Amino acid sequence: MEILLRYAGNLAALWVASEIFDEMTYGDSFAVLAIAALVFTIVNWIVKPILAILSIPIIILTFGIAYFAVNMLMLVLTDWVVGDFEAGSFWTVVGATIVVWFVNVVIGAFVRDVRVGPRADRQMY
Repeated sequence: MEILLRYAGNLAALWVASEIFDEMTYGDSFAVLAIAALVFTIVNWIVKPILAILSIPIIILTFGIAYFAVNMLMLVLTDWVVGDFEAGSFWTVVGATIVVWFVNVVIGAFVRDVRVGPRADRQMY
């Protein structure tokens, strides 16, 4: 179930990023966007943890900035694997990485609230 939620979040995030940045395209084909989201989800699920572990010394030395570069690399890797998906130039990838992160944070907060539901110990003001 978790992987399906990540896929749905990545699908929405890539769509939002492509709407914001003209250079990030998927050829106006939902199938290409869906495949890109699937590849992006798999890359983030399998490749990103391995790369993050290997990058720990650099991540520590750069106070976490290198981890942002790892996130950017996942978007570029998706661009490389999916032929009709274009991540764009360097600055487009930087902006798209931020947008993808933000959209996933918002969706994650919403999903977490739905899972938890109303709690008796929360006070409404």
